[in-house]
Amino acid sequence: MIEGDQTTPASGSRELPIYERLKADIKKRIETGEWPAHHRVPSENEIAETLNVSRMTANRALRELAMEGVIVRVQGRGSFVANKKRSAPFMGVRNIADEIAERGSTHRPQVILAQTEVCGHELAEAMKIEVGMPAFHSVILHHEDDVPIQLEDRFVNPAVAPDYLSQNFQITTPNAYLTLIAPISHTEQFVEAVLPQPWECKHLAIARSEPCLLIRRRTWSADRIVTSVRLLYPGTRYRLESSS
Repeated sequence: MIEGDQTTPASGSRELPIYERLKADIKKRIETGEWPAHHRVPSENEIAETLNVSRMTANRALRELAMEGVIVRVQGRGSFVANKKRSAPFMGVRNIADEIAERGSTHRPQVILAQTEVCGHELAEAMKIEVGMPAFHSVILHHEDDVPIQLEDRFVNPAVAPDYLSQNFQITTPNAYLTLIAPISHTEQFVEAVLPQPWECKHLAIARSEPCLLIRRRTWSADRIVTSVRLLYPGTRYRLESSS
């Protein structure tokens, strides 16, 4: 890796800042295949000690590489060479397990919560059911090759899917199960950029300052709402795309 103070600029050119040279060196190692996908990148402390640069310089280089999608930073685990930035189609309702399999990666779900709750006014309005009636609530963290990429926070109408909570979501996703028993007739969805809540940061292993993509979606089968779901993606690990 570069030595922090030993790079000489080409004749007539301006010397790049140390963090830019550090970024270029890491990119070169990745492009040449020296550091393949999922390879662990040295930590801020390791870079600072090895190259005799400040942690601030190392942090800036790694932070910008993460924002560019070159590396993935997972709190508590470190930084790793990223696969090509994952994409999800903006239009339509895809099963995330299928998306991950199509990229040649491994899907691993983690069920965080699965329970019955009583609808307050806001939830009752979203689900178009009466206040005080039950609704099923599940929260599932989806990993791609052990990197958390989507936090799924879902409410389900028990009148449409009475056996929802008895499903094994380690085997089948909520999306796959619900579309099987209640074929989608209509979808409503909104996308916005948000900052994650503290509990979301913990599960996604991201910093409070990392911007995320949030999809809010409701689906109908015939004239009844089946589900209302929030899908949260770390912005440095995912993008939405559409073509026509």
